[in-house]
Amino acid sequence: QVQLVESGGGLVQAGGSLRLSCAASGRTFSWYNMGWFRQAPGKEREFVEAISGNGGLTYYADSVKGRFTISRDNSEKTVYLQMNSLKPEDTAVYYCAAGRNHLLGPYDYWGQGTQVTVSS
Repeated sequence: QVQLVESGGGLVQAGGSLRLSCAASGRTFSWYNMGWFRQAPGKEREFVEAISGNGGLTYYADSVKGRFTISRDNSEKTVYLQMNSLKPEDTAVYYCAAGRNHLLGPYDYWGQGTQVTVSS
């Protein structure tokens, strides 16, 4: 069992930056690929970015290319999402997830989410 808790969301103006964190507890963190997903009001949840267990491989959605960066610190059991050049369309609840399958999923464990709101 893996428990995930996101933090770092908030309100930011367009063009600004935020860094989300996801702290994990439970089994060996480095065994798990970690992913970030988001869900905007009225829309389906979508993949944002993912990182392999040892941090050597990442995969991202085209919509965040060049703006968002995922990283992890296995000693701290934490994964991060650095979000720069934020746009109003990035507004969503952001979720982190852990899994041992492909970087695109499916993922087995999910956090409760953190709200990110980007004002224009």
